[in-house]
Amino acid sequence: MIRPLSIAALLLLTACGDGQPFEFSEEEVTEEDEEEEETGGFDGDGTPPEGTEGPTAGPDESIFRTEAEDGEGGGFVTEVIYNAASDSFTVDNIAFDGDRPYQRQDGFDSLAGYALYASVGTPDDDLVVRDPVIDPRTGETVDQFDYRAIYGVSRDQVRVDGKLEPRSRFAIVRTGSYRSYGFGGFLYERNGGVELPQNGQAVFAGDYAGMRVFAGAGGLEYTTGDIEIAVDFEDFNSGEGVRGVIDNRQVFDSNGNPLTLGGGDEALVAPTLIFDVGPGALRDNGEIGGTLSSRRVLEDGKVEIYESGTYLGIIGGEAEEIVGIVVIDSDDPRFDDVTARETGGFIVYR
Repeated sequence: MIRPLSIAALLLLTACGDGQPFEFSEEEVTEEDEEEEETGGFDGDGTPPEGTEGPTAGPDESIFRTEAEDGEGGGFVTEVIYNAASDSFTVDNIAFDGDRPYQRQDGFDSLAGYALYASVGTPDDDLVVRDPVIDPRTGETVDQFDYRAIYGVSRDQVRVDGKLEPRSRFAIVRTGSYRSYGFGGFLYERNGGVELPQNGQAVFAGDYAGMRVFAGAGGLEYTTGDIEIAVDFEDFNSGEGVRGVIDNRQVFDSNGNPLTLGGGDEALVAPTLIFDVGPGALRDNGEIGGTLSSRRVLEDGKVEIYESGTYLGIIGGEAEEIVGIVVIDSDDPRFDDVTARETGGFIVYR
Protein backbone atom coordinates (compact mmCIF):
# COMPACT_ATOMS: atom_id res chain seq x y z
CA MET A 1 0.00 0.00 0.00
CA ILE A 2 1.18 3.48 -0.59
CA ARG A 3 2.47 4.82 2.57
CA PRO A 4 0.34 7.80 3.35
CA LEU A 5 2.89 10.22 2.19
CA SER A 6 5.96 8.36 1.39
CA ILE A 7 5.05 7.90 -2.11
CA ALA A 8 2.74 10.70 -1.72
CA ALA A 9 5.28 13.11 -2.91
CA LEU A 10 3.67 12.40 -6.03
CA LEU A 11 0.22 13.55 -5.50
CA LEU A 12 1.07 16.74 -4.38
CA LEU A 13 1.24 18.59 -1.48
CA THR A 14 0.89 21.46 0.71
CA ALA A 15 2.84 22.61 3.64
CA CYS A 16 3.13 19.86 6.15
CA GLY A 17 1.36 16.88 7.53
CA ASP A 18 1.79 14.17 10.08
CA GLY A 19 0.23 11.34 8.12
CA GLN A 20 1.90 8.32 6.61
CA PRO A 21 3.63 8.53 3.27
CA PHE A 22 0.55 8.27 1.12
CA GLU A 23 -2.34 9.19 3.33
CA PHE A 24 -5.89 9.70 2.18
CA SER A 25 -8.45 11.43 4.33
CA GLU A 26 -11.63 9.61 5.27
CA GLU A 27 -13.64 12.00 3.14
CA GLU A 28 -11.90 10.73 0.05
CA VAL A 29 -14.12 7.79 -0.87
CA THR A 30 -15.76 5.39 1.49
CA GLU A 31 -13.82 2.43 0.20
CA GLU A 32 -10.57 4.15 -0.62
CA ASP A 33 -8.93 5.40 2.51
CA GLU A 34 -5.56 4.17 3.61
CA GLU A 35 -2.34 5.08 5.19
CA GLU A 36 1.30 4.18 5.20
CA GLU A 37 4.73 5.31 5.79
CA GLU A 38 8.33 5.03 4.88
CA THR A 39 11.46 6.69 3.79
CA GLY A 40 13.32 6.23 0.60
CA GLY A 41 16.35 5.61 -1.44
CA PHE A 42 17.50 5.89 -5.00
CA ASP A 43 20.44 4.11 -6.55
CA GLY A 44 21.84 4.94 -9.95
CA ASP A 45 22.25 1.31 -10.98
CA GLY A 46 18.57 0.42 -10.81
CA THR A 47 18.68 -1.11 -7.33
CA PRO A 48 15.31 -0.57 -5.60
CA PRO A 49 15.25 2.37 -3.18
CA GLU A 50 14.54 1.98 0.51
CA GLY A 51 10.99 1.41 1.60
CA THR A 52 8.96 -1.60 2.66
CA GLU A 53 11.47 -4.12 3.96
CA GLY A 54 14.14 -2.34 1.95
CA PRO A 55 15.08 -4.01 -1.33
CA THR A 56 14.08 -7.43 0.04
CA ALA A 57 10.27 -7.10 0.06
CA GLY A 58 8.58 -10.33 -1.03
CA PRO A 59 6.16 -11.03 -3.91
CA ASP A 60 3.18 -11.27 -1.54
CA GLU A 61 3.83 -7.90 0.09
CA SER A 62 2.77 -4.39 -0.67
CA ILE A 63 5.82 -2.32 -1.62
CA PHE A 64 6.45 1.36 -1.08
CA ARG A 65 9.54 3.25 -2.30
CA THR A 66 10.79 6.81 -1.93
CA GLU A 67 13.63 8.85 -3.36
CA ALA A 68 16.75 8.93 -1.23
CA GLU A 69 18.31 12.20 -0.16
CA ASP A 70 20.95 12.83 -2.82
CA GLY A 71 22.71 15.95 -1.51
CA GLU A 72 21.07 18.04 -4.25
CA GLY A 73 17.63 18.51 -2.69
CA GLY A 74 16.04 15.23 -3.77
CA GLY A 75 14.45 12.86 -1.29
CA PHE A 76 13.00 15.45 1.10
CA VAL A 77 9.36 14.65 0.37
CA THR A 78 8.48 11.44 2.18
CA GLU A 79 4.91 12.08 3.23
CA VAL A 80 1.81 13.57 1.66
CA ILE A 81 -1.86 13.63 2.55
CA TYR A 82 -4.57 13.74 -0.09
CA ASN A 83 -8.01 15.16 0.73
CA ALA A 84 -10.54 13.97 -1.83
CA ALA A 85 -13.27 16.31 -0.64
CA SER A 86 -11.24 19.38 -1.58
CA ASP A 87 -8.99 17.64 -4.13
CA SER A 88 -5.93 19.03 -2.35
CA PHE A 89 -2.62 17.77 -0.99
CA THR A 90 -0.51 18.43 2.04
CA VAL A 91 3.21 17.76 1.74
CA ASP A 92 5.60 17.35 4.63
CA ASN A 93 9.25 18.40 5.00
CA ILE A 94 9.29 21.19 2.39
CA ALA A 95 10.04 24.72 3.62
CA PHE A 96 8.33 27.84 2.27
CA ASP A 97 5.70 26.02 0.23
CA GLY A 98 2.78 27.91 1.78
CA ASP A 99 0.59 27.30 4.78
CA ARG A 100 -2.29 25.69 2.89
CA PRO A 101 -2.63 22.48 0.88
CA TYR A 102 -1.57 22.40 -2.76
CA GLN A 103 -4.41 22.97 -5.19
CA ARG A 104 -5.11 22.03 -8.79
CA GLN A 105 -3.42 24.49 -11.15
CA ASP A 106 -5.97 26.82 -12.77
CA GLY A 107 -6.42 26.05 -16.46
CA PHE A 108 -3.78 23.33 -16.37
CA ASP A 109 -4.81 20.70 -13.87
CA SER A 110 -3.74 17.46 -15.55
CA LEU A 111 -0.89 16.13 -17.65
CA ALA A 112 -1.14 12.96 -19.75
CA GLY A 113 -4.06 11.89 -17.59
CA TYR A 114 -2.28 12.46 -14.26
CA ALA A 115 -3.30 15.14 -11.75
CA LEU A 116 -1.28 18.35 -11.35
CA TYR A 117 -1.08 20.43 -8.17
CA ALA A 118 0.64 23.69 -7.25
CA SER A 119 1.47 25.47 -4.02
CA VAL A 120 -0.95 28.36 -3.61
CA GLY A 121 -0.02 31.56 -5.44
CA THR A 122 1.34 32.73 -8.77
CA PRO A 123 5.13 33.05 -9.14
CA ASP A 124 6.59 36.35 -10.31
CA ASP A 125 9.69 36.86 -12.48
CA ASP A 126 11.90 36.08 -9.47
CA LEU A 127 10.19 32.69 -9.11
CA VAL A 128 8.71 33.73 -5.77
CA VAL A 129 5.05 32.98 -5.11
CA ARG A 130 3.25 36.24 -4.31
CA ASP A 131 0.70 34.67 -2.01
CA PRO A 132 2.68 35.09 1.17
CA VAL A 133 2.41 33.70 4.66
CA ILE A 134 1.84 36.34 7.34
CA ASP A 135 4.09 36.62 10.40
CA PRO A 136 1.52 36.48 13.23
CA ARG A 137 3.57 38.73 15.51
CA THR A 138 4.57 41.52 13.14
CA GLY A 139 2.09 41.21 10.29
CA GLU A 140 4.98 41.15 7.83
CA THR A 141 4.63 38.98 4.75
CA VAL A 142 6.88 36.02 4.00
CA ASP A 143 7.16 35.15 0.30
CA GLN A 144 6.85 31.48 -0.63
CA PHE A 145 8.40 29.26 -3.29
CA ASP A 146 6.53 27.71 -6.20
CA TYR A 147 6.19 23.93 -5.79
CA ARG A 148 4.45 21.59 -8.24
CA ALA A 149 3.34 17.99 -7.98
CA ILE A 150 2.19 15.18 -10.25
CA TYR A 151 0.01 12.41 -8.89
CA GLY A 152 -0.87 9.16 -10.62
CA VAL A 153 -3.25 6.48 -9.38
CA SER A 154 -4.14 3.11 -10.87
CA ARG A 155 -7.49 2.55 -12.53
CA ASP A 156 -7.69 -0.78 -10.65
CA GLN A 157 -8.19 -1.47 -6.96
CA VAL A 158 -7.19 -4.25 -4.59
CA ARG A 159 -8.31 -5.11 -1.08
CA VAL A 160 -5.49 -5.06 1.48
CA ASP A 161 -6.16 -5.72 5.17
CA GLY A 162 -9.85 -5.13 4.56
CA LYS A 163 -9.36 -1.81 2.79
CA LEU A 164 -9.99 -1.16 -0.88
CA GLU A 165 -6.99 0.69 -2.29
CA PRO A 166 -5.51 1.60 -5.68
CA ARG A 167 -3.33 -1.20 -7.00
CA SER A 168 -0.53 1.31 -7.54
CA ARG A 169 0.29 5.01 -7.16
CA PHE A 170 3.11 7.46 -7.68
CA ALA A 171 3.81 11.07 -6.77
CA ILE A 172 6.49 13.58 -7.73
CA VAL A 173 7.17 16.99 -6.12
CA ARG A 174 9.63 19.50 -7.60
CA THR A 175 10.28 23.25 -7.66
CA GLY A 176 11.84 25.68 -10.12
CA SER A 177 12.37 28.38 -7.50
CA TYR A 178 16.06 27.62 -6.99
CA ARG A 179 19.06 28.08 -9.26
CA SER A 180 19.76 24.45 -8.50
CA TYR A 181 17.54 21.37 -8.63
CA GLY A 182 15.82 22.48 -5.45
CA PHE A 183 14.02 20.37 -2.87
CA GLY A 184 11.46 17.70 -3.61
CA GLY A 185 11.04 13.96 -3.89
CA PHE A 186 9.20 11.08 -5.49
CA LEU A 187 7.28 8.07 -4.17
CA TYR A 188 5.70 5.04 -5.77
CA GLU A 189 3.97 1.94 -4.45
CA ARG A 190 2.19 -1.29 -5.15
CA ASN A 191 -0.69 -2.39 -2.93
CA GLY A 192 -0.98 -6.14 -2.57
CA GLY A 193 1.31 -8.75 -4.08
CA VAL A 194 2.15 -10.00 -7.55
CA GLU A 195 1.95 -13.31 -9.41
CA LEU A 196 4.66 -13.34 -12.05
CA PRO A 197 4.37 -15.77 -14.99
CA GLN A 198 7.02 -18.49 -15.14
CA ASN A 199 7.42 -18.14 -18.89
CA GLY A 200 6.29 -16.11 -21.86
CA GLN A 201 6.51 -12.40 -22.54
CA ALA A 202 4.23 -9.43 -21.96
CA VAL A 203 3.93 -5.85 -23.12
CA PHE A 204 2.57 -2.94 -21.09
CA ALA A 205 1.63 0.50 -22.44
CA GLY A 206 0.45 3.82 -21.07
CA ASP A 207 1.23 7.48 -20.52
CA TYR A 208 4.27 9.17 -19.03
CA ALA A 209 4.41 12.61 -17.36
CA GLY A 210 7.27 14.42 -15.69
CA MET A 211 8.88 17.66 -14.59
CA ARG A 212 12.21 19.20 -15.56
CA VAL A 213 14.18 21.38 -13.13
CA PHE A 214 17.60 22.91 -13.60
CA ALA A 215 21.02 23.38 -12.01
CA GLY A 216 22.53 26.69 -13.10
CA ALA A 217 19.15 28.31 -13.74
CA GLY A 218 15.70 28.52 -12.21
CA GLY A 219 12.43 27.47 -13.77
CA LEU A 220 10.35 24.34 -14.23
CA GLU A 221 9.01 22.58 -17.31
CA TYR A 222 6.62 19.67 -17.81
CA THR A 223 7.08 16.69 -20.12
CA THR A 224 4.81 14.00 -21.54
CA GLY A 225 5.27 10.90 -23.65
CA ASP A 226 4.01 7.46 -24.58
CA ILE A 227 5.68 4.60 -22.75
CA GLU A 228 5.82 0.90 -23.61
CA ILE A 229 7.54 -1.74 -21.50
CA ALA A 230 8.09 -5.39 -22.45
CA VAL A 231 9.13 -8.15 -20.05
CA ASP A 232 10.58 -11.58 -20.87
CA PHE A 233 9.56 -13.72 -17.89
CA GLU A 234 11.76 -16.65 -18.93
CA ASP A 235 15.15 -15.21 -19.87
CA PHE A 236 17.81 -14.15 -19.06
CA ASN A 237 18.66 -17.09 -16.80
CA SER A 238 20.40 -14.80 -14.32
CA GLY A 239 17.42 -12.45 -14.13
CA GLU A 240 14.62 -11.64 -16.53
CA GLY A 241 15.01 -9.03 -19.23
CA VAL A 242 13.10 -5.76 -19.51
CA ARG A 243 13.03 -3.38 -22.44
CA GLY A 244 11.16 -0.14 -22.89
CA VAL A 245 10.79 3.07 -24.86
CA ILE A 246 9.38 6.50 -24.08
CA ASP A 247 8.58 8.31 -27.31
CA ASN A 248 6.35 11.05 -28.73
CA ARG A 249 7.76 13.27 -26.01
CA GLN A 250 6.62 16.86 -25.61
CA VAL A 251 7.81 19.69 -23.36
CA PHE A 252 5.66 22.46 -21.83
CA ASP A 253 6.40 25.55 -19.79
CA SER A 254 5.12 25.83 -16.22
CA ASN A 255 1.78 27.18 -17.46
CA GLY A 256 1.19 24.33 -19.91
CA ASN A 257 2.23 26.09 -23.11
CA PRO A 258 4.04 23.74 -25.54
CA LEU A 259 7.70 24.52 -26.27
CA THR A 260 9.20 24.27 -29.74
CA LEU A 261 11.56 21.32 -30.17
CA GLY A 262 14.46 20.91 -32.59
CA GLY A 263 16.08 23.37 -34.95
CA GLY A 264 19.82 23.04 -34.35
CA ASP A 265 22.46 22.04 -31.84
CA GLU A 266 21.38 24.78 -29.42
CA ALA A 267 17.68 23.95 -29.52
CA LEU A 268 15.67 21.96 -27.01
CA VAL A 269 15.07 18.37 -28.10
CA ALA A 270 13.16 15.45 -26.59
CA PRO A 271 14.32 12.29 -28.38
CA THR A 272 13.10 8.78 -27.68
CA LEU A 273 14.32 7.30 -24.40
CA ILE A 274 15.37 3.65 -24.65
CA PHE A 275 15.86 1.21 -21.77
CA ASP A 276 19.20 -0.60 -21.72
CA VAL A 277 18.55 -4.35 -21.98
CA GLY A 278 20.47 -6.81 -19.82
CA PRO A 279 20.04 -9.58 -17.23
CA GLY A 280 18.80 -8.93 -13.73
CA ALA A 281 16.26 -6.19 -14.52
CA LEU A 282 13.36 -8.01 -12.80
CA ARG A 283 13.28 -9.28 -9.23
CA ASP A 284 11.12 -12.10 -7.89
CA ASN A 285 8.98 -9.59 -5.98
CA GLY A 286 8.03 -7.80 -9.21
CA GLU A 287 10.40 -4.85 -8.95
CA ILE A 288 12.16 -3.72 -12.10
CA GLY A 289 15.11 -1.39 -12.46
CA GLY A 290 17.85 -0.40 -14.84
CA THR A 291 19.29 2.39 -16.93
CA LEU A 292 18.05 4.26 -19.97
CA SER A 293 19.25 6.98 -22.32
CA SER A 294 18.46 9.00 -25.42
CA ARG A 295 20.60 10.15 -28.32
CA ARG A 296 20.51 13.10 -30.67
CA VAL A 297 22.04 13.82 -34.07
CA LEU A 298 24.16 16.97 -34.27
CA GLU A 299 24.29 19.29 -37.26
CA ASP A 300 27.60 17.73 -38.35
CA GLY A 301 25.96 14.29 -38.44
CA LYS A 302 27.56 12.98 -35.26
CA VAL A 303 25.40 11.08 -32.79
CA GLU A 304 25.82 11.72 -29.07
CA ILE A 305 24.19 10.59 -25.85
CA TYR A 306 21.83 13.38 -24.83
CA GLU A 307 20.11 12.11 -21.67
CA SER A 308 20.92 9.27 -19.30
CA GLY A 309 19.51 7.99 -16.06
CA THR A 310 17.57 5.29 -14.26
CA TYR A 311 14.13 3.70 -14.33
CA LEU A 312 12.48 1.97 -11.37
CA GLY A 313 9.14 0.22 -11.10
CA ILE A 314 6.93 -2.46 -9.57
CA ILE A 315 4.74 -5.00 -11.37
CA GLY A 316 1.39 -5.63 -9.66
CA GLY A 317 -1.49 -8.09 -9.57
CA GLU A 318 -1.39 -10.96 -12.06
CA ALA A 319 1.31 -9.08 -13.94
CA GLU A 320 -1.39 -6.65 -15.08
CA GLU A 321 0.26 -3.28 -14.55
CA ILE A 322 3.51 -1.51 -13.68
CA VAL A 323 4.01 1.69 -11.72
CA GLY A 324 7.35 3.43 -11.94
CA ILE A 325 9.63 6.44 -11.94
CA VAL A 326 12.24 7.70 -14.41
CA VAL A 327 15.06 10.12 -13.52
CA ILE A 328 17.33 11.43 -16.29
CA ASP A 329 19.96 14.18 -16.53
CA SER A 330 21.18 16.15 -19.53
CA ASP A 331 23.00 19.32 -20.52
CA ASP A 332 20.42 21.85 -21.68
CA PRO A 333 21.50 22.90 -25.19
CA ARG A 334 19.72 26.26 -24.87
CA PHE A 335 22.05 27.55 -22.18
CA ASP A 336 25.69 27.48 -21.12
CA ASP A 337 26.55 25.56 -17.94
CA VAL A 338 22.96 24.51 -17.24
CA THR A 339 21.93 20.91 -16.62
CA ALA A 340 18.37 19.60 -16.58
CA ARG A 341 16.95 16.84 -14.42
CA GLU A 342 13.72 15.22 -15.52
CA THR A 343 11.69 13.15 -13.07
CA GLY A 344 8.71 11.36 -14.55
CA GLY A 345 6.16 8.80 -13.49
CA PHE A 346 4.02 6.22 -15.24
CA ILE A 347 1.40 3.53 -14.75
CA VAL A 348 1.24 1.12 -17.68
CA TYR A 349 -1.24 -1.68 -18.33
CA ARG A 350 -1.09 -5.03 -20.07
